[in-house]
Amino acid sequence: MTTTKIDATKVQQAARSSIPLTIKSYKLPHETEVQLEEVLSVFLKEIGQEAIKDALAYCLRELAVNAKKANTKRVYFRQKGLNLLDSHDYEAGMQTFKEETLSNIDEYLELQRQAGLYIKVIFHYKSRVLNLYVTNNAEMTRKEQMRVYDRVARSRAFDSLEEALTTVLDDSEGAGLGIVILVLMLRKMGLDEEAFDIDIKNGETVARVHIPMSEVHAEALDEVSEELSRHIEGLPQFPENILRIQKMIEDPDSDLHEIAGHISTDPSLTADLLKVVNSAQFMLPKRVDSIFEAVKLVGMRGLRNMLFSYGTQKVLGSETEETRELWQHSYRTGFYAYYIARYLLKNRDILDDVYAGGILHDMGKIIFASVHPDLIQQIERFCAERNLSSGLLEDLASGLNHAEIGGLVAKKWNFPEALVEAIRYHHDPSSCDPVFQDVVSTVYLANALCDRHSYRVSIEYIEPSVRERFDLKTTDALNGLKKKLEAAFRQQTERR
Repeated sequence: MTTTKIDATKVQQAARSSIPLTIKSYKLPHETEVQLEEVLSVFLKEIGQEAIKDALAYCLRELAVNAKKANTKRVYFRQKGLNLLDSHDYEAGMQTFKEETLSNIDEYLELQRQAGLYIKVIFHYKSRVLNLYVTNNAEMTRKEQMRVYDRVARSRAFDSLEEALTTVLDDSEGAGLGIVILVLMLRKMGLDEEAFDIDIKNGETVARVHIPMSEVHAEALDEVSEELSRHIEGLPQFPENILRIQKMIEDPDSDLHEIAGHISTDPSLTADLLKVVNSAQFMLPKRVDSIFEAVKLVGMRGLRNMLFSYGTQKVLGSETEETRELWQHSYRTGFYAYYIARYLLKNRDILDDVYAGGILHDMGKIIFASVHPDLIQQIERFCAERNLSSGLLEDLASGLNHAEIGGLVAKKWNFPEALVEAIRYHHDPSSCDPVFQDVVSTVYLANALCDRHSYRVSIEYIEPSVRERFDLKTTDALNGLKKKLEAAFRQQTERR
């Protein structure tokens, strides 16, 4: 099967007829990772096991990325003239492997292709057993195999996914945390560590996940999920003064002087409004100190969205270092989104929505962090190292991910649909309502470009539809845009 768009009918036929279905790739780009997940989804739907899709998707991605990394390691060591089997060479190579390959990943992926190093994923359903095989044609060393088995053994020390993620692991252990979590994922499905194995066969390293459907059961709602649900239900409505101003804005008979006068009764809101108006976003020739002039400049829609941002921060707070950092990231995302919409998309009609959407996109993460701060930090760190969306692990750790949490709360607080969509789908723009595609895609791209964990962003990890929308064809073009946004944001910060 090629790495083009999947044919669901062929996947269904393979599931029904017990025919192995194979996908092969030399570079394993993001599009192929997405395709693997789609095939898995069709397979599981066909056999009535959609409930385990997210857990198995994680296992599949972890093994596929590990296979890709193993191939990259081979070409890297070969290029450096190092012997993978020599302990001294291995230690020396691994000190620079991650940094050098990530900073020039396209070159190393091309070297893999030229060397004929591939990754194969095989789906095979027979006698109510689903086997997922992930193979690569670089034989793992005995030392590498023992390291995997050691990680499997370490997983026995943890009772839950949450415990593994919130346990502080040193750098040497951190590299194997993915396998620990894989075994815990299997445990969530009612399976034990025997469902996973890895070995060498016919010159290939073969990792297998073995799922007897008769033994599978979905784990019940856990403690973190229940706590999050209670927390969301218990959140208050917006402050009364914000609600009053919102009503005035929606009233066509309201007078600007009346609205400005009401805002002036709240010193904090007054200061925030003037701060926004005098920022680089509005590029005014001189400072504005009049609330009435500020309201005129921001406009009713802009004022409405600014009040959503202001009210959200008032309710959710910014007392901890973690929440302060999240709000700082969110304001940067808002600025980036505004810049992208104005200068790349050239769509002035969505400027207010993307700015507010950028500021509010992580409100679910702020709620998540207030309930279980250690968990959200570890999920972020773990996913950043693997270029994974944190949503999958958040789903599996708590039953909800931060984007869904934010979307739920935005609906609870009657946010406009454009903002609800931007918050809920800022990691998954292809799933949003097409009416809001420009808004959501802009917030998605802005968030990706101000990633707190990476100096560079690889083009293959940007959704293809977003790349096309913004005419971004290469990693260099993407990071050139990132540098422009960083410079513009610095200029804004200095101006303040």
